[in-house]
Amino acid sequence: MVLDVPTRDRLHRRICVSVRDGFACGHPSGYAVDGPGRQSVVRAVLKGFWARRRAIAFYGLLLLGGWYLGDLLKDLTVPDMRPMNEPLIHRIVMTAFVAFIVLAAIPFVPGAEIGFAMLLLFGGQVAPLVYLGMVSALVLSFAVARLIPATILAGLLNWLRLTRAADFVAEYDAAAPVDRMDALSGIIPSNLGRRLIDNRHLLLAIALNTPGNSLLGGGGGLAFIAGASRLYSFWPFLAVVICAVAPVPLFFYVA
Repeated sequence: MVLDVPTRDRLHRRICVSVRDGFACGHPSGYAVDGPGRQSVVRAVLKGFWARRRAIAFYGLLLLGGWYLGDLLKDLTVPDMRPMNEPLIHRIVMTAFVAFIVLAAIPFVPGAEIGFAMLLLFGGQVAPLVYLGMVSALVLSFAVARLIPATILAGLLNWLRLTRAADFVAEYDAAAPVDRMDALSGIIPSNLGRRLIDNRHLLLAIALNTPGNSLLGGGGGLAFIAGASRLYSFWPFLAVVICAVAPVPLFFYVA
């Protein structure tokens, strides 16, 4: 089929306009990207990063802060081994236990990794203590998130210049509890979003045991998100945490 000149010109202009989306100008196939096209794509990417510079910097600070607090937590919970009397050992253990609960409840602090290090160092005799401490930390983070008003979270997102996320949080908080699941499932297309919401307890259990979840906030961050979402009632959340945290301490306890 041979196109007339006006039709061919309109098609060529349409292809040239698509340069902004990363396609080639002047090449009908759209596969070859010329210099100006690449520059526009790179400029758009850099502009997007610059617009979200506060959020990126804040995320980096959270990762660094979590690493620092995790290192501090390791020093508190895994002290230098030296001769000491029993009352002093008991005092150190209880202080470390309280510090473990408080710090592991903070998002981006690798509390699970510290608990695993304690199990490797002291063995199964501290497994019940590590298990109770991790469950308590996750419950504490969940409870704190339930107490924080959504307006504060929306204000923080606005300050980070994540306006769409802030608007969604405000609308989500204003919606009726029955409509919140539909609002969240609508973020993901097709039926996948609804399936994830319906199986949210299983999804949370898997996320808590996934290596590298510290990039998502670790156990404390995941528990905080669960509490802030208002999708988890307390007792079902507690049941999930009790089951999800149990395998590793139980293995060390029976081994």
